[in-house]
Amino acid sequence: MVHLISLLAICSAAVTTLAMPRLSNITTEHGLVRRATISTSTTGTLNGYYYSLWMQTNTGATMNVGTGSYSLTWATSSVNVVGGVGWMPGSARVINYSGTFNSPGNGYLSVYGWTTNPLVEYYIVESYGSYNPATGLTSLGTVTSDGGTYNIYHNVRTNAPSIEGTTTFDQFLSVRTSKRVGGTVTTANHFNAWASHGLRLGTHNYQILATEGYESSGSSSISIS
Repeated sequence: MVHLISLLAICSAAVTTLAMPRLSNITTEHGLVRRATISTSTTGTLNGYYYSLWMQTNTGATMNVGTGSYSLTWATSSVNVVGGVGWMPGSARVINYSGTFNSPGNGYLSVYGWTTNPLVEYYIVESYGSYNPATGLTSLGTVTSDGGTYNIYHNVRTNAPSIEGTTTFDQFLSVRTSKRVGGTVTTANHFNAWASHGLRLGTHNYQILATEGYESSGSSSISIS
């Protein structure tokens, strides 16, 4: 759990101070940006979808962003990397996704987002590599959704990076017991299940279908709708 939680929180805090995106290659059609190749930490929007890429060393990973899609490759030189596409703001939406996720080492594929008032960082983990992101946490119960069972977890981060700077905040998690890559995520089912355990979200900030790697190499190619 250490790497997933600390990394994505750092990512969220870091991107708020980044300069304009450095796009190494842009493909256009009829004056509209169709695809961007990103090789440095940045956030932005492309044809209505929000995207984010963060690397601890700001090297070693490349993300190709399309309309509601991305492909990410990373190497150990990036140390920590998180990339994905989604929406700003998030909501209790139904997310359909498909693609591939290749992470034989320490990596994760999840719906990831933040809320404010209260400040909450949340995850709906669909798949992971060699490290279970629930390691060290106690399950509060389960939620059955979209053909699978997810364990529910709660954690508190103290003096940790967030979208509001370094502070203390809650983390809510659903971790799928049977890994998958592709399908439907009915986020409202998870939000409601969390609320039944007293875990209540606030006003949504961003929400992405994220790939993370830690001290590993791998690749993913994901499309969302």
